Amino acid sequence: MKSIYLYLLTLTISISSLAQQKTSAKWGEDIRLKKGSTDLKVVCTDKSGIYLQEAHIKLKVYYLFGATFRGSGTLIKMNADLSEIYRHNYDKELRGKEFEQFFPLGDDLFIIASVYSRSDRMMELFAGKVDKASGDLTIRWQQLTSFRQEYKTDKIEFKLTYNADSTKMVVVSSVQGKERNQYTVQEFDNKLKGAKPVVISNEFEAKKYQLEDVIYTINHKLILVGRTYEYEEGKRKKEKFLDFSHYNIRMYDESGKQTSEINTEINGKWLNSTRLLQEKNQDLILAAFYSNEKKSKRVNGLLVQRIDANTGAVISTYDKVINESMLSSKDNIEEDDKEDDKEATNTKKNKDKEQEKSKDSKNAKDSKKAKDNKKEDKKDDKDEPEGFSKYMKFKKIFYTSDGGLMILAEGYESHTYTYSSYTPGTNGAPGMWTSTTYQVYTNGDILMCKVAAKGEIDWLQVVPKSQIERYQVGSGRGPGGGVNSNQGFFDALNLPFYCGLGVIKSGTNMYLVMNDNPKNAGVTQSGQKVKTVKTFRKSDCFMLTVDELTGKISRKVLFSNRGVPTAMPKQGAVIGNDLYLVGRTDKMFGKTRVAVGKISVK
Repeated sequence: MKSIYLYLLTLTISISSLAQQKTSAKWGEDIRLKKGSTDLKVVCTDKSGIYLQEAHIKLKVYYLFGATFRGSGTLIKMNADLSEIYRHNYDKELRGKEFEQFFPLGDDLFIIASVYSRSDRMMELFAGKVDKASGDLTIRWQQLTSFRQEYKTDKIEFKLTYNADSTKMVVVSSVQGKERNQYTVQEFDNKLKGAKPVVISNEFEAKKYQLEDVIYTINHKLILVGRTYEYEEGKRKKEKFLDFSHYNIRMYDESGKQTSEINTEINGKWLNSTRLLQEKNQDLILAAFYSNEKKSKRVNGLLVQRIDANTGAVISTYDKVINESMLSSKDNIEEDDKEDDKEATNTKKNKDKEQEKSKDSKNAKDSKKAKDNKKEDKKDDKDEPEGFSKYMKFKKIFYTSDGGLMILAEGYESHTYTYSSYTPGTNGAPGMWTSTTYQVYTNGDILMCKVAAKGEIDWLQVVPKSQIERYQVGSGRGPGGGVNSNQGFFDALNLPFYCGLGVIKSGTNMYLVMNDNPKNAGVTQSGQKVKTVKTFRKSDCFMLTVDELTGKISRKVLFSNRGVPTAMPKQGAVIGNDLYLVGRTDKMFGKTRVAVGKISVK
């Protein structure tokens, strides 16, 4: 079970019966977070309760000219009524160590910490076993593995994950230099006994290869899914950027020797988004969106392959063409955030007035430069750099009751832009530039399909959706970034908070929970017009019910986000038939309210 970051929601919800299955919602009392806490997430549950991880930053050493900080972890246990049983802080146990995370494995729960030594450029990873009844450590720190930097500039990355059947812990690490690209994979059982590490090297330059996924199969085969990049000429003179070239999927044995490579250019199709999993400890299943032309900015279809887990040989290949008419076009998306648009317009008018006043000053030339810069930044916000591909991103793949697969994907893009303005000086003083950088996340259409046990695609449905979320991420002059739809294997999956989906699979139905514009209550099929949601505090939270056998979709409002902490379905944790909703109430005057809520489907 993967940990998912939670910013939790306080509200009361009443949910009626959906598709002949009962849903219920319950919310606990406010949780008091320790000052400096940066996140709260559901780690795991058992018959005795729910376990939450609270992490925060704590001062470690103070120097004359600065300070260093370390992460500190707290375990919170709650009962079925969402009331707190205990809260255990591990500052004493973590003395001299950096808290990393809690990691559930079977019926056990472990705390993971690290120690870095500057003198020998070595990082060590430790684990301790937690008594779930009390929160105490039953097994003190035991070293799992270590990573050594050859040079001080080397970047150490690691991630804890599971093998194919989630019975063992797998540590994937990389010590990356400018020209080196090497990965180490090691498996551990619930006694923290480690298998022999597998070291994998490839010929790609570090900047031109991004690891996207690692699959450790039951038969001890290792599969690395990576994205390769090549330098391309940009729009501006002498500008170059790394552009996605193709997927690279390779299989390795226990010694780290490559045994096969899966072809990602299939029948003239170029894969631009993939998901690979092992089917019930048997064959590998590869799902991918593809384009008919290399470096195309459009998705042309969905491809599903069955692959032999021992040899890497392709057993069968099926594909389904996705017509552009099935996906939302700009003509079908309508803006409906008048308040945000009005605020942005007023801001722009005020800034334009300031620029006009500067024409008569000594800084008139700078003022003209400011206008040119604003136009350039605005252009960067709207236009995509050459070569960046638009594609659907896989969210979930479920096994169906008849031995097939249910595939869920969602349109996803992110980009940055910088807005610059100029304030003229007075009394002979020079003018001053100010700039703000924003990160923008766009979550689009939902695509669902059913793949039969033999590999044929039974049905494919698209529900139009348009969500936009924006955050200020910095200040100071800087270039805007291009559209980017992928995340690396070591990247944290935090943002966006309000966009995206929460997903529950129960019986023969799949339930999608999402924030959307209230005017989209009737949108259930492709081709319908959809209004964009940007002001999430004014949105409604909907549940879409999808029948896996027929593909039939129904839609229902769960609650309105007006007047309550805005729900964050994507940040929820699904455990069995329960979805722990995400939300947060930040007050300008007063304390932030945080609580745990649960939606159950029975």
